[in-house]
Amino acid sequence: MFLLFNMIFAFCAMVLDNILGIAVDGIGYGPIYGLYGLAMFIPGLAVSVRRLHDVGKSGWMLLVSLIPLIGAIWLLILFASDSKSGVNQYGPNPKEAAAE
Repeated sequence: MFLLFNMIFAFCAMVLDNILGIAVDGIGYGPIYGLYGLAMFIPGLAVSVRRLHDVGKSGWMLLVSLIPLIGAIWLLILFASDSKSGVNQYGPNPKEAAAE
C-alpha cells in the first residue's frame, strides 16, 4: 500500500509542477516533486528494510541494489516473495500476528 500511495502522490506532485509551470523543461517535474521525493526517502528506506526483515533478510541487503541490473532484479524478487512463516530473528510474521 505504501508503494501505491507513494506513486499516486508522486504523480500528483508532477502534475502540480506542470500546472503551475515550474517544471524543468525536458524533465517533466520540478521542485514540488523534488521535495516530495526528498521527504519520502527515509520512509521508503524504512519500508524496504521492514519488508526485507519479513522475508528473513538483513536490511543491509538493500546494498545489493548497487550491483547494476542484477541487484535491482534480486531486490524485486525479495520484495515480491512471501513472508517467512513463524518467528525469525527480526520478530514474528506480521501476517500471522494480524490473524490472531
